[in-house]
Amino acid sequence: MENHKFSPESLMMSHGYKPELSEGAIKCPIFQTSTFVFKTAEEGKAFFEIAYGIREKDPTEELGLIYSRINNPNLEILENRLCLWDKADDCAVFESGMSAISTVLLEFLKPGDLLVYSNPVYGGTDHFINHFLPSIGVSVLGIQPNQSADEVMAMIEKSGKAASLAMIYMETPANPTNDLIDIQSFADLAKHYSTSERKVLTAVDNTYMGPLWQHPLEHGADLVLYSATKYIGGHSDLIAGAVLGNQEVMNRVKVLRTFLGNMVSPNTAWMLMRSLETLKVRMDKQTLGAQEVAAYLDNHPKIESVNYLGLLKEGSIQYDIYKKQCSAPGAMITLNVKGGEHEAFQFLNNLKLVKLAVSLGGTESLAQHPDTMTHAGVDKEQKKLMNITSKMVRLSVGVEDAKDLIWDLSQALDKVTVEEKEFSHS
Repeated sequence: MENHKFSPESLMMSHGYKPELSEGAIKCPIFQTSTFVFKTAEEGKAFFEIAYGIREKDPTEELGLIYSRINNPNLEILENRLCLWDKADDCAVFESGMSAISTVLLEFLKPGDLLVYSNPVYGGTDHFINHFLPSIGVSVLGIQPNQSADEVMAMIEKSGKAASLAMIYMETPANPTNDLIDIQSFADLAKHYSTSERKVLTAVDNTYMGPLWQHPLEHGADLVLYSATKYIGGHSDLIAGAVLGNQEVMNRVKVLRTFLGNMVSPNTAWMLMRSLETLKVRMDKQTLGAQEVAAYLDNHPKIESVNYLGLLKEGSIQYDIYKKQCSAPGAMITLNVKGGEHEAFQFLNNLKLVKLAVSLGGTESLAQHPDTMTHAGVDKEQKKLMNITSKMVRLSVGVEDAKDLIWDLSQALDKVTVEEKEFSHS
């Protein structure tokens, strides 16, 4: 019994927290302080040497508390707990998902480098990659989810920038289409282009799967990123992001975070710790509900198609990837309403229980229109290539009773009037 290995969901209540250091409080208090007192000047010097990357930490040495822009008990305990799910060496939590993404891209890309990235990605990520990175001299090469590693290698070679490849960035499942990317395949591609002087990194945005349903680090990724606003936060009451990886890459991420100053506040860190305690309970409930909802939508006469991991056809490439790297089909459903924008808006405007709002992964079910909302800024031709159309609706399934969600979706679809000529070919 002494060697019993607890599961992450059991450790979310206590890992990294010592009640005796906080007057015996069963829950970690909010350390709402800007700075911390050093015992000696020598101690302060040692802490800063590690925090600023001046020297490596000794094996038995711990980075002491300095200043809440650098570290804080709430932040440290939260990061320690998040590491358990992904079996990561270290974690850095940020004030938003985009803050986490932009910090990683800024740290590991420099002018002249090449970034290969999968399509589609979240609209904010797409904008940062295609508008900001080229402005600082970073070349970008977008790939489609149905392209193999060999096809991507040919594209890299054709670009003439193979020697400058610095990172392969993936979002899988993709927002909003649910397309899957084979993480291991592209991690192997990154190794192919790595040299003794230059390691090509792989980074995976795992927001759609949360820390529960997919573990990119186990499939060869160097970095895993989250919008912690979503499943990790889970209650639509905070904004945060997270990055996890091995110690070497995380040291670099944390040093840049120190100087950008974009870590979460003690209060947000405390709220995320609260959320971690119910993460598995919530996500288990959400995926079970989503499976029932997806099965209903897949047979509805006013729905043209449903993209959901639980509906992938056995024997397809996407199904094989799903079985290889995912433990559940998740709770994100993309549906295409027969017709176009008018019909999709009719559906959205008549929902009652499901709320019309962007974001995902919260306890409440949300629906939105990617073409005109989250992905409004994506190039129109790119959206065509990625099948992000005016008829598409993205649905995030919450923890409500699946029967109630199906009733709501049914009554909203009843109010959709589709002219026969719009879909007589289907």
